Order: sequence, then structure tokens, then C-alpha cells
Amino acid sequence: MKEKMRFRLSTTQIILLGFAAAVLCGSLLLSLPISSKSGNAIPYIDALFTAATSTCVTGLVTVSTASAWSAFGQAVILVLIQIGGIGVVTVMISFMLMLNRRIGMNDRLLIQDAFNLNTLSGLVRFVKKVLLGTLIVEGVGAALYMTVFVPKFGARGIWISVFNAVSAFCNAGMDIIGENSLCDYAADSVVNLTTAALVIIGGLGYIVWWDILRVLRMKRDGRYKLFASLTLHSKIALCSTAFLIVAGALLIFCFEYGNPETIGDMSVWGKIQASIFQSVTTRTAGFATVPQEKLTNASAIVSMLLMTVGGSPVGTAGGIKTVTAAVLIYEALSVIKGKSEASLFSRTISKHSVVKAVAVVVTFLTVVFCSTVLLAASTNADGLDIMYETVSAAATVGLSRNLTPSLGFAGKLIIIFTMYFGRVGPISLAVALGRKASDRNSVKEPSEEISIG
Repeated sequence: MKEKMRFRLSTTQIILLGFAAAVLCGSLLLSLPISSKSGNAIPYIDALFTAATSTCVTGLVTVSTASAWSAFGQAVILVLIQIGGIGVVTVMISFMLMLNRRIGMNDRLLIQDAFNLNTLSGLVRFVKKVLLGTLIVEGVGAALYMTVFVPKFGARGIWISVFNAVSAFCNAGMDIIGENSLCDYAADSVVNLTTAALVIIGGLGYIVWWDILRVLRMKRDGRYKLFASLTLHSKIALCSTAFLIVAGALLIFCFEYGNPETIGDMSVWGKIQASIFQSVTTRTAGFATVPQEKLTNASAIVSMLLMTVGGSPVGTAGGIKTVTAAVLIYEALSVIKGKSEASLFSRTISKHSVVKAVAVVVTFLTVVFCSTVLLAASTNADGLDIMYETVSAAATVGLSRNLTPSLGFAGKLIIIFTMYFGRVGPISLAVALGRKASDRNSVKEPSEEISIG
């Protein structure tokens, strides 16, 4: 008797399907009348869009999160945001731990792929630390929000605070305060600093968290040598994040200084605060304290560049990631200088890392290009607005120049697929959909030099 061939999904494919399943289940729940504040069912395309933007922690919306959805609908959205932020695999492993299920080798491989880790040891402990760290950070953020929202909204302010804390940490950018994001709180330092801190912490990535905590526990000669003792990954992530926030804030401050429709009429401190927030939120957060459609063209382009880079690996943010951008930049500089290898902080960057970085960037730009062309074909909107929307979707940012709510059926589908591809990761998508070639059966073709540049 012939043995039946067993169809087995790769770990990456399981992750992709897990996100898709979360989106579909969420869309079904959101399409129910109970999810709507009016009691009438939301059109399914809008329910699907909301489920996708929540799970992909993007934040682009076709209907208002505050006014269109009931408490049940908002709760579903919050759960989807949390699942999307910490990852489907983390949620699945958490349920297995609660049920005292054994974590087998396949489960450990899933965890490894989901967090892009290089080891199989300590993975269960890593997941537990991720869950605990997430709850602590979100809890502190919610408590800080309550100092502002409870006095203003009463008991409802508790729910608003919890929702915003989860949304900010997961870099979702969705809120239930009103119709214009955080524009009414552009001068509120507590809301601005709390949101920015949650976004940055979530965007840095769990690996950087644990690396910093590890170093803080180390004592050498009675002194902390924090930065020097960090791993190369953490050094690149922290330096890139700091540089992008500062550089972005300075550029936006200069370009928007005299713009009365954004920060032009604010005090100097208000302008600085709004500029820093805009720079931070483009790191895939999606909250806005100034109207994005009112930005100057220069600020919009800077914002798109910041959105493209996004946060750091193994975090809640999207984009090509800070480490990826840094690796490519330094590799290019090494070629210009005639060096054979790129190095950072006295460490050589492996060629494997460079190849992965190129694959990520090329795939990301391909998704953005295709989405932009398709969206341009389906709407008559301004070209800058279209590109802003597609970059925001692909990088899972959620900032909008007011184009998304006006999109038709085809436009909404384009943005849904763009958000999905952006969230699961360009390299994960390429690996999942591509066939693995066997090294034993492959034939290496002869090499030949070609002209570049």
C-alpha cells in the first residue's frame, strides 16, 4: 500500500495563515449588528477593512472607530490589535501554556520564526517575558492616560485609556476619543509623552528590551557599561531610532514652522512638541496631532521616508525596519570606500544579513509600487495623497491624508492586501510563497561579472 503523502505547511506559512484567519474571524464578528453603535450591520467590506487594519496594527480606517462601533465592536478591535501587536503565534502559545499543553519542537520552530530568533533555547521563557512585559508597559500607559481622560470623560475614560494604551504600544494608531485622532491634545504633554513613549518602546522590539535589562544587571568595577555591553543589533536599533526621531523632528519643525494649518499658530514649545510627535508617530504608530492632509509637500515626503524605515525588528512596528536600513546604508558606504565588508561598532556585518536586507527592501518597494499604481487606477486622487496612503499601509503606519474613507470597493481591497503584506513582512511572504530548492539536487550555474551603475 502506498503511503499517503502528508501535506505540511512551513512555519512561515502557518504564521501567514494565522494572521489571515484572525482577520477573517474578526471581520465576521464586526459585521454583526451587535458590533455597530447604530444597531445596523456595518457593510462587510468596512468590517473586513477594520479587521485587517486592526490585526495588521495599521490604523487606516474607512469608518470612525469612536462613532461607528459599539462597545462590543471596540472590544473586538482591541483584541485584534493585541493579537496583531504581539503576534498570532504568541497568542497561540499563551493559550497552550494556560491549558498546560506541552510545547513541542514544531511549536518552538513557530516561535523562532515568528520572532526571527537565531536559537531554539529559552523560547517558552521568551514568550512569557513578552506577555509580562507587554502587560506591564500597557498598564503603566493606561494609568498615565487616565490622569487626563478620566477627569474629562468620567468612567468611560478608563476604557479610552486602556484602548489607547494597547493601540499605542502595538503601534496601531486607532483611538476611540473622537474623529480627528489626537489633534485636540496637540498641546497636552501627558498625552503626547505617554503616546510617544509607548510607540517607541513597542517599536524598539523585545530583543532590545531584554538586552538592555541584561546589561543593567551587569556590574563591572562597580559601574554600568550599558552601551558598550549591548549586542550589535541593539546598538543599531537604538542609534537608528534616536537619529530618525531627532532628524525627522528637526526637518518637520523647519518645514511646518510657518504653516498656519499645522503648527504655525502654536507656541515654540507647542511646535517642538508637535514636531517630535509627528516624527515619532511616523515610526508606524499612526496617531496624529496635526492634520496630515495639511502638511507641506516637503513634510509629507519626510514622513513617507520615516514610515518606510519604521521600527526595529521583533517589535510591534512595521516598515523595512531600522536595522535593515542601517545595514544597507553601511554596505553602500563600504562599497563607495572600496572596502570588501561593511562594519558597525567594530563588528563586521555578515553577507547573509546584507542579502536579507536587500530582499526585504526590494519586496517592500515592489508592494508599494504595485499598490500605488493600482490605487491610482481606481481613484482620481492627488498622486502625493495616493503614495502617502500606500506607504502608510505597507509600513503599517495608519497616517492618512483623508483618502482612505473616500475609497471605493476596489480601493479598499487594494489597501487591505497592502496592509496584510506589510504586516506579515516582505521576507516572510517571499519565503512562505517560494519553493525551497534542495541544495543536493541543484546545479550551480557558472558566474560572470556584469556592469553595475
